[in-house]
Amino acid sequence: MNNKIKPIAIYLPQFHPIKENNEWWGQGFTEWTNVTKSLPKFKGHYQPHLPTDLGFYDLRLHDTLIEQAKLAQEHGIYGFCFYHYWFNGKLLLETPLHNLLKNKTPDFPFCLCWANENWTRRWDGLEEEVLIKQDHTIQDDLEHIKYLITFFKDDRYIKIENKPVLLVYRSELHPQINECTKMWREEVRKEGFEDIYLIRVENFVTNVNPESHGFDAAMEFAPSFSGQLKKTYKKNVAKYLTTKVLDKLKIQTRADLNNNIYDYRDLIDLMTNRPVPTYKRFRAICPGWDNSARRKSNATIFINSSPKSYSVWLKDIIDYTKENFSDGEQLFFINAWNEWAEGCHLEPCIKWGKAYLEETKKVVESR
Repeated sequence: MNNKIKPIAIYLPQFHPIKENNEWWGQGFTEWTNVTKSLPKFKGHYQPHLPTDLGFYDLRLHDTLIEQAKLAQEHGIYGFCFYHYWFNGKLLLETPLHNLLKNKTPDFPFCLCWANENWTRRWDGLEEEVLIKQDHTIQDDLEHIKYLITFFKDDRYIKIENKPVLLVYRSELHPQINECTKMWREEVRKEGFEDIYLIRVENFVTNVNPESHGFDAAMEFAPSFSGQLKKTYKKNVAKYLTTKVLDKLKIQTRADLNNNIYDYRDLIDLMTNRPVPTYKRFRAICPGWDNSARRKSNATIFINSSPKSYSVWLKDIIDYTKENFSDGEQLFFINAWNEWAEGCHLEPCIKWGKAYLEETKKVVESR
C-alpha cells in the first residue's frame, strides 16, 4: 500500500440522541430518524439508504467507533475527520469525541473540522429559523483553542510536521478570522507544537486564497455548487446546474419537479477538470449525493452514482495529490464516511454492500 497517500473520511457524529435535538426535532431524534422515513421520489430512485454491516448504531457506545475504525482501516482509509460543534463554549454531539479521547482504542488517526455556522432548520427548508447561533469573538476563540489542544496532544491526532491539522467549515463567517488564526498559532506553539495546520473548507465561498484568512490550505467540498465555482469550470456549468434529467427518468408528479436532479458522471467530469489553483487546495470526492431524506422538496439528487464511477474519480484525485503535494501532505478527503441522510457514505448499505470500500482499497493500493 502507498503509505504516503492518506485518504481521510469526513465523519458525522449525529447518530446518538441529545437533549437539544429532542427539543428541536422530537424525542429520540438522530440522523437515523430522517434516513428511515425516506421514500423514492421517482422510478429507480435509490431510497431509503439503509445500513448493513454496522446496523443502526448508537454513537454513545464506544464499541461502534472501534468497529467503524477497523472497517475503515481494512479498506485503505487513513483516518476520520470529525465534525466538531462548538457554540461559544457550548458543545453539541461531543460524546463520540470525548469517548475517543478517554480511550486508547481505536488506534486510528483523526482530526477535527469546526462546523462554525448557525444551526437552522435548513433540513426542513427553513434556513431563517435559527436553533443555535454562532457568535464569533476572539475571547471565545481563545477558550476554544485551549479545548482543542487537548485533542491535539493525543498521539492519534493527525499532524503535518508536528502541526495539528484543523479544518474550519466556513472561515468567511468569522469577522476577525485573521486575528483568530494568529492567536491560535501563538497558543499552539506555547504547547510545544511547531504550529497549527489550518485548512478552510471551500463550500460556500471558493477561490479565496486561504492565506488571506490566515490559513495554510483549502479543501474543496464535494459536491460543490458555489456560484464562484461555476466560473472556474471549463464546461458550461450554468447549463449543467439548470438542466434537469427529468425526461430520462419519466418524472411526472409535481413533487418530483421540486427537486434538483443531476448526473453523477457529469459531476466527476466537472470537478476533475477544474483548473489548478494558485494556492494549496486539497482534493475531495463523494461516493454519491442525495439529501432527499432530509428535505421534502428542493432536494439535490445525483443519479447514476456507482462504485465504478467513484473509482474513476478516485484515481484522478490520488494522481493529482501525488503530483501536487509533498510526501507529508498527501492528504485528500472523502465526503463522507457516514452521511446517510445525504446519500453520501462509505459505510456498507443494502444496495452496494462494501463495494465503495473495496474500490477505495483497490485504488489506493494500486497507485
